[in-house]
Parts: sequence; structure tokens; C-alpha cells
Amino acid sequence: MENKLQNFKANFGTLPVFLTAISTILGAVMFLRFGYAVGEVGFLGTLLIILVAHMVTIPTAMALAEIATNQKVEGGGEYFIISRSFGVNIGASIGLALYLSQAISVAFYIIAFAESFEAIKPWILSEFGYEIYDNRIFSVPALLLLIGLMITKGADLGMKALYVVVAILGVSLVMFFFGTTDYAATYDSSLLFSNVDSDKGFFFIFAIIFPAFTGMTAGVGLSGDLKDPKKSIPTGTLAATIVGMIIYIFIALKLAYSASPDDLVNDQLVMSKIAYWGPIIPLGLAAATISSALGSFMVAPRTLQAIGSDNVIPNQKVNDFVSKGTAKNNEPKNATIITAVIAIIFVMMGDVNAVAEVISMFFMVTYGSLCLISFMQHFAADPAYRPSFKSKWYLSLMGAILCIYLMFKINAVYAVASILLIFSELLVFLAIVVLMFVTDKIATTVMLVSGGYPESYEKGAVISGLDNHKDSIIFHAGTKIKDEAIVTSGGRVLAVTSLADSIQEALNQSYKTIDSIHFEKMNYRKDIGFDLV
Repeated sequence: MENKLQNFKANFGTLPVFLTAISTILGAVMFLRFGYAVGEVGFLGTLLIILVAHMVTIPTAMALAEIATNQKVEGGGEYFIISRSFGVNIGASIGLALYLSQAISVAFYIIAFAESFEAIKPWILSEFGYEIYDNRIFSVPALLLLIGLMITKGADLGMKALYVVVAILGVSLVMFFFGTTDYAATYDSSLLFSNVDSDKGFFFIFAIIFPAFTGMTAGVGLSGDLKDPKKSIPTGTLAATIVGMIIYIFIALKLAYSASPDDLVNDQLVMSKIAYWGPIIPLGLAAATISSALGSFMVAPRTLQAIGSDNVIPNQKVNDFVSKGTAKNNEPKNATIITAVIAIIFVMMGDVNAVAEVISMFFMVTYGSLCLISFMQHFAADPAYRPSFKSKWYLSLMGAILCIYLMFKINAVYAVASILLIFSELLVFLAIVVLMFVTDKIATTVMLVSGGYPESYEKGAVISGLDNHKDSIIFHAGTKIKDEAIVTSGGRVLAVTSLADSIQEALNQSYKTIDSIHFEKMNYRKDIGFDLV
């Protein structure tokens, strides 16, 4: 795994993690939708949205930091963390959702990038007599250029470009905060704390701008390119989350006293009317969307590459294709091509709103999973779980519950589908965890491993005898389906768990179950774990 996923010349520090995350957080939604939110629900309503959203994102960032400091984080970022915590089967289900959200996000940001040209459409009409009705005239060429650069140059160019666009983004925000309007000169400050009743409803507005906050984990996808992931991921992720929250609070405040509610609702580029130099806002929008697209385009192929490297896709040829990297630095070129195709399909749809809910739902699944992992690890009594950074169990639980609640508030149909399709295996896992709290029986687990583990070992051995075991629970750790048979695909293959009134009774039942399970060079131990009793 290490050789397949790690960049052979990993040299990124903490700053790329921070920049990738903050550039994704301060993206298209900030320029195009934040004014609309303030106009609909006022400053107090927008402040509440920011705080509720960060009741999800901050626990997620802390959970991510905790889990990342417990283990070596290789390429694949969030997928690697989830799959090594829940197992590759559950990890693959959530990982594919995560990958699709990242790939579709590229299209989302490119479509938003095209909106930055709204300001020059009148000039094009007056100068050239050509009226532009379809923004795809801007978005498609931009995406094709981005694809070409990422395929030929990879993450190194992406990071260099990221420094430039983040600088432009910073300048645009400074000019926005230093700008003023006639409305601001006569504004009654008491109105700042008045309630605004929107006929759209609070959660409708929440759903519109929540994607603004779903970027704090973007830098984790660079894990395979980091010199010290255990340091860079927690520091960069938490810093971007907190800085992003503070900036959004001040943006909401500035918007509230600089423009009327009608202007905020009806002018999606109202920030350009407020800024010290108006044209900087469309330029900042372009920079923000391109930087977010770059961040997603760097991360998504690495997630898919990691999934393929775990051989969890049913077709081995597909696994080999998506996991293949360049000889020089393991750049996921094939996975980049697949990501490009997905992005092109969604860009051709041309509608930001058509994909925003889908993206938010996929990110909620990922965030909820990370919080859930952190919460359960606090009660699992796992001696191997020793993170150098530790979150609070109640924060992780709050983050997980809020993710589920908000999923239903945003789109109940999408929420049900996500839970049924993605969390089916996870629900079984949770049922077992609950059982641990409601039974006084003792559980023991014996791990079946491939011959030679943890050194070199072979994969692909057919496993038999897995049916009709009512007295034990068999967890699949390193298995896959090949030619309608279950075969080994890792060093740690199966975990056989049994419940009984005593340790010895539980062990005897596990050993009895193991006697009926067979695969070539199967091995397990009977001499460890007793020191934990």
C-alpha cells in the first residue's frame, strides 16, 4: 500500500493543506450567494447559519485531526482514514461517494467561474455586437484548459497556480472590506440586529449557502504528497476552518450595512458595488472558483487512485487502471482522465443549483462518517488508538447527529438514499457497537491473516466455509469478490468475533468457527491479547 499511494518525492508542508482548504472554503458561494442569504434572513439569520454550519465543520475538522494523528496517512486522504478505521468495504462505499462529490465539485466551480463574466457581457455586446446567452462558452474552454494542465503538469503546477489565485482572492476581499456605499453612510445600526422573515424558510437558505463551508477537508487529499501528514493535516485543516468562519462572519456584517435587502437579494454580484474597486470582485470570483476547481481536481483523482489500490472495485482491470501512477512521482494520470470526463458531463448541464444539493449530501456523508469514527473510538478501548491530537467525544457525536439532521432538512429523499445505499454496511457495524453497551457478555476476536503477514504475502486465495455461522460474527477486513468467489485481498483477512460468559468460552467458540474456514496459508495466533484482560 505504502509504495503504491505515496508520492516518491513527497515535499509539501502545512501551507498547501491550508491554502487548498481555505481556497475551497472561500469560493463561489461567497461571491454569488452570500449577499442573497443576508438579504433574505438578515445578519442575525446569516450569523446563525454560519454558527450551525460550523457546529458540523469544526467537529469534523477536529475528528479528522484526531484520526490522522493516530496513523500514517497515505494517499487518498479522507478515504484512507475511513477505510483504515471501518475497513475497506465500508471505506469503499463512503469513498466512492466522496470521490464523486470531489469530481462533481470541479464542474460546480467551473460553472460558477463562468458567472464571473456576467460583468463583461454588456461590454462585449456594445463593442462587438454579440450577445452571449449561454455561459458554457466560458466554462467549457476553461475546463478543457484545466484538464490539459492537470494531466500534463499534475499537482506541482496546481500548487503554484494556487498561490497566485489565493493572492488575488485575498486582494479582492481586502478591497471589499475597504469599500463603502451611500447606503452605508445612512444605515441605522439598530437594523443590524433586527429579525428578517424570509418566505423561503431558514433551511432553504441554509441549503443554498452551506456548500460555502464544505471545503475544510480538501487539503487532506494531498496526504500522499506531504512530508509530515500527522503535523500538516491537523494544523492546516483546523486553521483553514477557523479562519474561514471568522472571514464569513465579517463578510455577513459588511454586506448587512452596505446594501439594502432588495439589492442583496436581486444582485448576485452586489459585492462589486461595495468594493473599493468594483472590477476586483468578478476577478476574485474567477480566482476563487478556479482555485476551488484546482483543489478538487488535485484531490479527486488521488481518492480514486487509493480506492483502486485497495482492489475494492469488482473488476481487477479497473482497479489496476485507476490505481496506476506515473513512474516519476506517482501522479494519478488515469484517475485524472476519469475525473475530467465526469466534470465535462456536469459542466455541460450548465446549472450550479442542479448539482449543489448532490455535492452537499455527499460531503455530509463523509463528515458524518469522520465524526462517527472519532466518537466510537473514544469508547472502543482500542489499545492501538493513540492519537497525538484528541477531540472530545461529545463534539464528534454532535457533528455526526447534526450531519444526519441537516441531510434530511436539505433533501429528505437524498438523505434516505444516502443512508440506505452508503451506510448499509456501517449500520451493521453500529448495531454491534450498540450491542456492546446493552449486553454483559464478553466478546473476543481472533484475526485470520494471510501466510507471511506482516511481511510479503500473496493475494487471491479462495476462502471457503463462511456460511452458516450463527454463534460468531465474521468481519471481512481484507477480502473481495472475484469470479463469484470470496478471495483474500490483504494481510489481515477475517476477524472472527464471539460472545460468551467468559473469555475462554468466547475464544473456544471463535476457534470452533475458525476450524470450518479455509484459505491457502491461513494463519492465526492463540498467544496474544491476554495482557489486556
